[in-house]
Amino acid sequence: MSPLRKKRMYLVMLLLTAVSVATFLIIQAFNQNMMFFYSTTEVKSGAAPTDRDFRIGGLVVNGTVKRADDSLLVSFDLTDSQTPVTVQYTGILPDLFREGQGIIAKGQLNGNGVFVAEEVLAKHDENYMPPEVADSIQKAQMAQTEMPAMPANHKN
Repeated sequence: MSPLRKKRMYLVMLLLTAVSVATFLIIQAFNQNMMFFYSTTEVKSGAAPTDRDFRIGGLVVNGTVKRADDSLLVSFDLTDSQTPVTVQYTGILPDLFREGQGIIAKGQLNGNGVFVAEEVLAKHDENYMPPEVADSIQKAQMAQTEMPAMPANHKN
């Protein structure tokens, strides 16, 4: 093999190695920054990650919003009309946040199964429901209607 061919072969190999390393690093960065959406039922069943941020959505359960007197800590329950999850958020909630409304929160689960939100997003008008929240509520309602009813004379 001539010295010129050998030099070209090393250059091609170096170029392929550099492209492979760059592709690997880009894929790793995308995987670390990807944010998935989970319904409250999925979170309670253990399908949500415990070591990274994710989004959770649903309706704020009526009568569950509790505000701390000495800080900006707010606690409330979120549901997909099937399973509630307690959410804690420290900060100022959006103006459109209220009980019975659909929201999406971004954060992590703590060791007690409470979702600690870094950000809370409320819907922007009374007719809008975030698509993820609407889908999870619809799936939960469909799952409830598919469950067979117990006969009236059935005893436990």
